Parts: sequence; structure tokens; C-alpha cells
Amino acid sequence: MSALRSAARTLARTPLRSAKQSQAIAIRTFTSRGQHYQKQATSKNAVNPGVLGALAAGALAGWYFYSSGEQPATRDSWRKVDFHKVYKDIAGLLEDEDYDDGSYGPVFVRLAWHASGTFDAKTKTGGSSGATIRFHPEANHGANAGLDKARERLEPLKKKYPNISYGDLYTLAGVVAVQELGGPTVSWRPGRTDDKSDQDCTPDGRLPDAAQGADHVRNIFYRMGFNDQEIAALVGAHALGRCHSSRSGFEGPWNASPTTFTNYFYTELLEDKWVPKKWNGPFQYVDKQSGQFMMLPADIAFKTDSQFRKHVERYAADQDAFFADFSKAFSKLLELGVNFPADAPVYKFKTLE
Repeated sequence: MSALRSAARTLARTPLRSAKQSQAIAIRTFTSRGQHYQKQATSKNAVNPGVLGALAAGALAGWYFYSSGEQPATRDSWRKVDFHKVYKDIAGLLEDEDYDDGSYGPVFVRLAWHASGTFDAKTKTGGSSGATIRFHPEANHGANAGLDKARERLEPLKKKYPNISYGDLYTLAGVVAVQELGGPTVSWRPGRTDDKSDQDCTPDGRLPDAAQGADHVRNIFYRMGFNDQEIAALVGAHALGRCHSSRSGFEGPWNASPTTFTNYFYTELLEDKWVPKKWNGPFQYVDKQSGQFMMLPADIAFKTDSQFRKHVERYAADQDAFFADFSKAFSKLLELGVNFPADAPVYKFKTLE
């Protein structure tokens, strides 16, 4: 871990590469289960041409609204789907030099998270089954800004595999992203169904507000049935991706490796000095050393709250422990509120070579 962390800190002292510049580097360093290895970056041309062809064909227009001519996936539709093929096709959609830092992986994780994180344990409403995140008004909730990009990217696969439900597609995309970006294996099973309309869309406010503190974070996650340790494990996904001022209002990546799944969220949170960002946007923090990396007010709560911090310190010191706990918590998140068929298999997909 020390070598990769040193590389990240070196990058912190230099301007971040643009997405195109980052993709021009042929070799990327990944970390998986505490071992370092190098993986040849996939060129944009290597993406499944059939998938890109479907994208180019304009199949995306109005896709997230239910059409009376389209049969939604039912409780038994999943039986007709080869999920190993779906996994491979999703993996083929991850790399794109023209999107963000060169990968759709982070936004796929966010889509899976937000599609699932609306669950309310008391009312038994929300969650990924039904995939109500594709309908308005839920699609337009502030916390979901920008997720249309992820849904559009995945839509050709729904056309290719019509028997997969949107809920299964979105959650599986999150699993693929975590694993293919160097993270742990995440158990996943199919069986979610598709809602036909926006009737069961959840009310706004069920997802975390990044501008709030520890009490708010607990209220949101306790409502779903998580404890402090699970919450602290899940927030580690902030090692991936970045915020966009045009979406959330906040701006910047959490670290110098936004397309690699690591325990960097914890190490950077504890080891860097975070100061208020001087700008005209919402209140957030930046690292004092370079000013290039950011933390949200809700992130800082995991450093200042003693109960959260003890887990943060453990994950910062032990990436394997983080991976193990994240895998369990993320799988739990994706299954919240889902009434799976009794014979739905549990998949543990192997990453692609």
C-alpha cells in the first residue's frame, strides 16, 4: 500500500490530468486485496461494438419512461438471462476516455447505491426492486443528478437482454464496477422486478445529504437497517469518482486515484489536513497541501465522530478488512427490500482478465 499511496501523494502535488490525458497512459496501477499489479488499460475501441452501435442508433431517447409497448421484467424473467454474459458486457462499458476520469465505474456504483438506498425498514418501501429511480420524480431528486448518464450507458444492455429487470441491471452494474476497478468480490443475486409507472417512487430526502453531519448520516442509514460499522464501510466507496458542481454543487475528486477501488478515502481523511474551500459554491473541504482533493461535510463527520472514527482508523490501517466489510455491507444494501425467489442463485463473479 505504501508505494501506491506515495504515488497518489506525488500526484497530489501536480495538476490532475484531464480524462483524455489520463487515458493516454497505457498502463494503470490497481490495488486488489493488498496486492499490487498492473493492468493494461482498455482502449475505447475495445468496448463491445454492438453495444456502442446500439448507443449510436439513438435507442436512448426517453428510455427511462415505461412504454406500453414494453413488457417489464417479471418475477421469473431472470431465469432466461445469462448473467455471466451481462457481467462481461457491463465491464465492456466501463472505459471511456471522453467521460470524467475515463471510467463509468464510479457512476455505476453510485447508480446501484442510489437505486437501493431509498429503502425504509419500517414501511418496507423503496429499494432497488421496481427500479423506480428511472421514473420522474425520483430521477429528478437532487441526490440523483447526473445518474441519467449511467442509465443511458446501460440502456443498450436492457435492449440486448430484455428479460433482465432494470433493478438487476443497475445493481449488477455496481458490482461489476467495484470488482473491475480493483475492489472485493461482491455476492449478488437476481430476481428484482420492474415497476410499470412512477406510482411507487419514493419521496425526496431518503438519500444522504452531503452537507450534513454525523446525526443525519446515522438517521439515513439506521432507517435502512445499518449499524455504525456498516455505514463506515460503505462510505469507503468515496475512494471512487468525483463531485461535479453542475450536479451536486460540490466539486472535485476525493483522491488522486478516482477510478481505483482502494482504502484511500480513509487514509486521506485521516492523514491530510482539510480546510474550508474558498469559493462561491456550497461549503466543502479541500486538502491544505494541494487544494486539488475534497471532502464533504458528511465525510468529515467520519473523522470527528468517535464511533465512526474507530472504524475509519481500522480500515485505513487494513485494506483487506475494509474490502471484507464493504463487500458484506454493499451486498446487503443492494438487496434491501427485495423479495427474491427462493431459488434465486447467489453469484460471485470472477473479474475479467
